[in-house]
Amino acid sequence: MLALLAPGQGSQKPGFLSPWLDDSATGTAAAAQLRWLSTLTGLDLLHLGTEAGADEIKDTAKTQPLLVAAGLVAAATLPLDDVSVVAGHSVGELTAAALAGVLSPESAVALAAVRGREMAAACALEPTGMSAVLGGNPDEVLAKLAELGLTAANRNGAGQVVAAGPLDALEKLAADPPAKARVITLQVAGAFHTAYMAHAGQALAAVAAGVQVHEPVRLLLTNADGSAVATGAETLNRLVRQVTSPVRWDLCQQSLADLGVTGAIELAPAGTLAGLAKRTLKGVEIVTLNTPGDLKAARDLISRHGGPALFEPTVQFFVTVATTAGTFVPAEIAEGDEVRAGTPVGFVENRQGRTPIEAVHTGVLAEWLVHPGDPVASGQPLARLHPMEAAR
Repeated sequence: MLALLAPGQGSQKPGFLSPWLDDSATGTAAAAQLRWLSTLTGLDLLHLGTEAGADEIKDTAKTQPLLVAAGLVAAATLPLDDVSVVAGHSVGELTAAALAGVLSPESAVALAAVRGREMAAACALEPTGMSAVLGGNPDEVLAKLAELGLTAANRNGAGQVVAAGPLDALEKLAADPPAKARVITLQVAGAFHTAYMAHAGQALAAVAAGVQVHEPVRLLLTNADGSAVATGAETLNRLVRQVTSPVRWDLCQQSLADLGVTGAIELAPAGTLAGLAKRTLKGVEIVTLNTPGDLKAARDLISRHGGPALFEPTVQFFVTVATTAGTFVPAEIAEGDEVRAGTPVGFVENRQGRTPIEAVHTGVLAEWLVHPGDPVASGQPLARLHPMEAAR
């Protein structure tokens, strides 16, 4: 089984689209597609992908539509009928939604432009940022973030967590990191995937309400919990909520493993997700598609690992995650009990009060992942549920 992976913000490099435009086989189609998508964003995507410097393409308002357009340009050169699974990291989830058939390419890039513009505006409201935490005991890392009032905005697997929140709290984290962990300040405009992006989420929701969607034609894994979305409407709702919710790429990778994925291609600008996959998805063959020179290897991988797209999710578990930081209080349910979608599996208590944490899917509680009274960070897994049919 083969998966396509779409990277997120931070993967861009100056001139990364030049090889696609300079190549005799791909140049004409790539240029035409980028010109058309440029009309939907008010940006010159050809310039941004070829001539713009690092500072210009670091601008969130420009980077996000550029990345989605680039992924679609690269994917257009592949035989997608043999791709079964797609997933994208952060804004890359818009690319993945287009490749799953839920969004048109035009809608995906237009939404990315709104998303990027509004997230950049939200960053200007308060001084916030993000820092990568590498290594350390995962529980200790999450407890430290909760103690400082920070959010685990990205859980990427392979010992990589991205903390987000106020700059003073990030400075305290850097000055006193968790044991055996290294903290690296990220050059980003603000605290993405946290409540600080609420205004951006509202603006994106207003535009998304008018977007036409279709049912997915291949499995699309969501950043929320790694599960496969069932409908186009659900996909659009999750894409909007993703702006203020943590990215659980670790769970997406776990789902790729559970689904039996044997080959994966990361779309341009590739490298970040492939690196994580190589450390996490042992035995999965991975190709990075950065230039037309990589097409031969990518098409060969598809010929050996690809097959008809799957239409029914076969993920073996669902994970319920905390939506805020605080202290966890479990509901009165035990492992082996049935939990209905919308039912609280527990509560997170903090100075703002008591927040119910509801199961997104119906299933059987297979395992608690935290203990009563444990400090938890936003986005931290609380419980693992098996789908009803898998538990029987």
